Amino acid sequence: MKPDASETEKDWCGREADRIQRFFRRPSFLSLTIGIPFCTYKLLLGTTAVWIGSAGNVPLTYFGWLIIGWAGLDLVMNLSRVVFDLSGRPARFECCTIAQLGRFFRAPMAFLAIDTLLSFTIVCFMLWSGWIRMLTPVGTVLWYAATTLNLISLSLVSLYNEFRSI
Repeated sequence: MKPDASETEKDWCGREADRIQRFFRRPSFLSLTIGIPFCTYKLLLGTTAVWIGSAGNVPLTYFGWLIIGWAGLDLVMNLSRVVFDLSGRPARFECCTIAQLGRFFRAPMAFLAIDTLLSFTIVCFMLWSGWIRMLTPVGTVLWYAATTLNLISLSLVSLYNEFRSI
C-alpha cells in the first residue's frame, strides 16, 4: 500500500522542522546571534567607561578596562565555539566566562542566565544613563548591528517555534 500524500508531506515537514530546530540550537548560531552581540555590549560599555574615566576618574577607567577584558575573553570563547562547531568538534568549554565559572558548580546554564541578565542590564544602563550618545560612529554601528542581530534572531526562533506548535 502506497503512503498517503499527506503522510509523506508530514514526514518531510517533521524532518525539515527537526533540521531547522537543530540549526537554531547549534553553538555557532547561538554564539553569532547571542554571544557575540552580548560581547559587543560589554566591549562598548568598557570602552565608554575608559573614555569617560580618562577625564580624571581613575576607578571608572580601571572598571572600564576590567569590562573590556571580560568582553574580550567572552569574545574569544564565542569565536572558538563557532570554529569548533563548524569543524564538527564539540567545544569543551562554555560560551562565556560566567557560564564557565558555573561549570565548577555544575550549573553552567544558571550562570549563563546571570550573564544574560548582566548583558541586558548593560543595555539598559547604556540607554538610561545617556552613555549611548557617547559612542563613536563605529561604536554606534556596532551597537545597532549587535541589537539587530540579537533581536531578529530571537524573533525568528520565536516565530518558528510558534508555527511548529500549530
